[in-house]
Parts: sequence; structure tokens; C-alpha cells
Amino acid sequence: MINKEHLLAIANMPMPFGRYAGKVIIDLPEEYLLWFANKGFPSGNLGELMQIALEIKINGQEAVLDPLRGVSFN
Repeated sequence: MINKEHLLAIANMPMPFGRYAGKVIIDLPEEYLLWFANKGFPSGNLGELMQIALEIKINGQEAVLDPLRGVSFN
């Protein structure tokens, strides 16, 4: 289930590793997220957030996260 904390994290949390390290999760390219969907998302919270971000992107709903950018999620 998607909750407020998930959305805040997706809009603000940087990717911790890889080619797009430092890029906010919702700003990761859809192709990159699809690659993870095919190969396997990381375990834990990061993988869950990436899966949700992919669904948001597939449905063209990235703009709903714009008001959440810059809001603390910790």
C-alpha cells in the first residue's frame, strides 16, 4: 500500500548507487526502472520505492509529486 511517507521519499530521496546515484528516485529514467523490474528490484524499502515510482511513471502521474519536492521525508 502506498502511503504519504512513500510519496515523500520518492519525490526527494536520492538513488544511493549505480549509474544514477544522487538522482531523485522519481527522476530516474523509466527505462532504468524497467530494467530493474526485469532483473529484480533491490530488496527492502529502496526496491519498494522504485517499484512505486515505476507505476507512477507508467501511469503518467509524475506531476502529482511536484508539490512534495523539497519536503523533508525523515
